[in-house]
Amino acid sequence: MNRHQGNADRGQPVSGGPAASGRRNFLAEFAAMVCGGLAFLAPVGAGVWMFLDPLRRRGAAAAFLPVTELSGIPDDGVPRQFPVVADRVDAWTGFAAEPIGAVYLCRQKGSQTVEALSATCPHAGCFVEIDKAEKCFRCPCHNSRFTIDGGIVAPSPSPRAMDGLECQVGKNGAVAVKWQNFYTGIAEKVARP
Repeated sequence: MNRHQGNADRGQPVSGGPAASGRRNFLAEFAAMVCGGLAFLAPVGAGVWMFLDPLRRRGAAAAFLPVTELSGIPDDGVPRQFPVVADRVDAWTGFAAEPIGAVYLCRQKGSQTVEALSATCPHAGCFVEIDKAEKCFRCPCHNSRFTIDGGIVAPSPSPRAMDGLECQVGKNGAVAVKWQNFYTGIAEKVARP
């Protein structure tokens, strides 16, 4: 009688018998399920992260972006248009030093204070231009008109005056604007996230 047969006769499981084979199969299947579950969680986690990414970015506050030097803004009270340039990320693609908008900057005679207006029309989002003949801002899309200080000229399709922006002049003469986009077509000035 061989050794395995003797164990079977005594009621003990035979190594390599059906019970041991079942345990090995169970452990192999369990390990495969755990590995499959982990492999499944990685893309699901990445998908949830990308889905929630706009909500995470929404909380970012508007930042002061450098626009020009104080010496680049004549002190004659006439607004001048300047591009707002910043690094931009679109999904996974980054764009360095790209124009993201424009502002009108103005300063009075002898003043170190700079006033800033967004160049975006509050009516439909077009860029406003200076009409030198009428000494006002005019939107080329729907003919909204604004005074040189940004006030609305009636009648105008724009629901509000031009959007003012916070402006800082650094000790070194650098002019920075707190860049924000606002919802268009509404009477209230509400910043976009």
